[in-house]
Amino acid sequence: MYVSLKYTKTCDVIINLLLRWKHMIELALDKLVERAKKEKKWKPVADAPRAKLVQLKKVYAKDEVISETLGLYELFRDIDGLDKVREHEFRKGVNLKVTYKGEVIDIDLERLKGYADLLETFISRLK
Repeated sequence: MYVSLKYTKTCDVIINLLLRWKHMIELALDKLVERAKKEKKWKPVADAPRAKLVQLKKVYAKDEVISETLGLYELFRDIDGLDKVREHEFRKGVNLKVTYKGEVIDIDLERLKGYADLLETFISRLK
């Protein structure tokens, strides 16, 4: 995250980073399903990703880090199809404005750092 954004500062790098995080979370979701099955909290659902996500939200509703990460995953999953506006590319204040569920989200370097911290906590929780 830091090296790529330090030298290029483009929204393409931001989108690529979000897609990589999406893939990482998808791998973690499989581990969460395994854990829920071991704890006998998992009810059989269709193999569709959305069905698994809904079930995981119910199972881990009390865990704040996991529920917040699952919400973030929904944004990352839909990022390709959302309306995006690129601002200040190749400058220090690079910003990607994304319209998600009727709300405009500014994805800048500070927000990316927050996402990275949350995902780091999430991975630590999984371990």
